[in-house]
Amino acid sequence: MPSIVKILRVVADPNRLRILLLLRGEELSVAELQEILVMGQSTISTHLSQLKQAGLVEDRRTGKSNLYRLDIADVTLAGLLTQAREEIPEAASDQAAMRRVLKKRKDKMRSFFDSVAGRLGKDYVPGKSWKSLAEALLRLLPPMVIADLGAGEGTFALLLVQRAKKVIAVDTSAKMIEVAREQALRHGVENVEYRLGDMEEVPIDDASVDLVFFSQSLHHALHPARAIDEAFRILSPGGRIVILDLVRHRFEEARELYADEWLGFSEAELETMLEKTGFTNVQTSVVHKEPETPQFQTLLAVGDKAS
Repeated sequence: MPSIVKILRVVADPNRLRILLLLRGEELSVAELQEILVMGQSTISTHLSQLKQAGLVEDRRTGKSNLYRLDIADVTLAGLLTQAREEIPEAASDQAAMRRVLKKRKDKMRSFFDSVAGRLGKDYVPGKSWKSLAEALLRLLPPMVIADLGAGEGTFALLLVQRAKKVIAVDTSAKMIEVAREQALRHGVENVEYRLGDMEEVPIDDASVDLVFFSQSLHHALHPARAIDEAFRILSPGGRIVILDLVRHRFEEARELYADEWLGFSEAELETMLEKTGFTNVQTSVVHKEPETPQFQTLLAVGDKAS
């Protein structure tokens, strides 16, 4: 652990405390911190550099910028931050400003999907392959009530309804939901319900579905672990989660081309998230590799909610 004297010297500055309080709950970029705190880029960068040197903050590269997060395991320091939140007058307004910034980040992703609604299935989408879908469908045990989270235009939901009692398809894009409902109407499908909502705050009751499916949608979540927690909440005891997503890759252009928040996941990452949430019998495997550059690979993960 870094010197406690050095740490105390660094956190003595109220503005650095404001940054720590913000990074306590979210990963933020320098630009986002600028907007929240109304400070210059060089000032923010200097504060972050000092916090990093003290071992209080860490960062990860994402596209053209870095995202910073709090790196504190010490209970005493965590307690100091809790007290600081009560004493720093700007703390409440900082949190409100951060919520607005995160909403902008989500709105940017939603805007992308609104713009491609009605033609997404006709365009290329990384990881969407018939082989990977077939691998997942083999693991279904109908009849079930199924939640399709991040359902997009509902193409996969229309496959699931053929053997399911009911499919509840959830997506954050109103345009996608509109297109999906029109498709269901054209096909005369009645056992599918489309709901507008975020996969991190799913508009589905506790313990009300038998299967939760993420089909190439988890990498669009700001907080994938929270989406998995929501899946656990809505699953009935004995229910199952199935995730199809991209294996971690380095194709940075995906962030702009497909509004990807995460560049896929490793098997270990998904397994850890699932087990930490409480899923048992977790299994992961790479089920497909695309021949064309950048050769996206599809990762399948499944887990059970104990009865």
